[in-house]
Amino acid sequence: MNPMAEQWNDKIKTANTHVYDMLSALGREIYFPKEGILSQSAEATTHAKKYNATIGIATENGGPMHLNVIQDKLSAYSPKDLYGYAPPAGKPELRAVWREKMIRENPSLEGKAFGNPITTNALTHGLSIVADLFADPGDAVVYPDKNWENYELTFGIRRGAKIVNYELFTADMSFNTEAFRKALLAQKEAGKAIVPLNFPNNPTGYTPSVAEGEEIISALIEAAEAGINLVVVSDDAYFGLFFEDSLHESLFGKLAGVHPRILPIKIDGATKEEFVWGFRVGFITFASDQADVLAGLEQKTMGIIRATISSGPHPSQTFVLDALKSPEFEDQKHEKFLIMKGRANKVKALLDSGKYEGFWTYYPFNSGYFMCLKLNPGIEAEALRQRLLHEYGVGTIALGETDLRIAFSCIAEENLEDLFDLVYKGAAELTGKAAE
Repeated sequence: MNPMAEQWNDKIKTANTHVYDMLSALGREIYFPKEGILSQSAEATTHAKKYNATIGIATENGGPMHLNVIQDKLSAYSPKDLYGYAPPAGKPELRAVWREKMIRENPSLEGKAFGNPITTNALTHGLSIVADLFADPGDAVVYPDKNWENYELTFGIRRGAKIVNYELFTADMSFNTEAFRKALLAQKEAGKAIVPLNFPNNPTGYTPSVAEGEEIISALIEAAEAGINLVVVSDDAYFGLFFEDSLHESLFGKLAGVHPRILPIKIDGATKEEFVWGFRVGFITFASDQADVLAGLEQKTMGIIRATISSGPHPSQTFVLDALKSPEFEDQKHEKFLIMKGRANKVKALLDSGKYEGFWTYYPFNSGYFMCLKLNPGIEAEALRQRLLHEYGVGTIALGETDLRIAFSCIAEENLEDLFDLVYKGAAELTGKAAE
């Protein structure tokens, strides 16, 4: 094993042996090279006043070489903020501004010990870093039956982890705390679990209530007290899009420092929060009371980044930073929030109107981009999806046999009733009944 990896492993183990035990084999072996090309280039940037022949970019006229056909379109920005490599951990100012934003939007983080956000190539990349650092073949990854399918690829296929599902909702459609608790405690013999908490949930659009959030935390603490090391990942892809009386902050803040066997990790980003999906700017943040744990995990995360994508895209980091610093940012973001909330409220009003009785119920939703219909027996989700697509030109997502996901995020409020009328019509046709 590389001496630098051993050095950080020793520091992490001394600070918190439980976190060391959570690391995968790759997580223990990975390191960020301090004496390689990057460190020598950084040293030269400081001291090479005459000629700096270390950096792997082309320069011209004292700045990065570039083409005017590109720069003319981006002339509001300096070439130095676009064309050179961003640091592996991301632009320092962007990381600092995002950290301030996290504290402002998550009051429970005030006074807690957590690291500087590390920039990722959006949220999937952050989740894959978690998988690389902590998931070995056979390790349990515990998440609900209503989930984002990419978890299976990221943790199961890529890393060979064992997927453990629990029912998200009880019969009365509240968060199924007892199923969650049992799924955690079932990992006692193995002594380890990775636990993604995705709220607002994809695909259902559900965020737990404040009381349910406390129940989730209590279940995690109970599992930790039972001797289970828990890598708890707050997958906050749709953070901030809370439309009703639910949790309005990430559980990451509540979990920070709550138990030495619980390692809270926050995965978030500008992707959906700031409506810049194609920019691919996300963040991964670790919480720990031990400085050496935070430093060691940052170094290992940078090692994963260096070994895979080297660094994230510089232009989009610059664009996001510029937006976050703008005095118009909050007002413009709130304007879009109100549009999204209006769409969610419209969907709920339509579904509660009694107009669509007889073919489905729906899972609770109060946030995010999506909602899910639970189709009645006799209506198969894939058959309905196909009918809607090919007969009416309506795209939906079939999940399993009974669930149909509808993204109200991409349908104008005035078109939502027509959309659900068509879904209702398609369901009626499949059952041989006339839609009322």
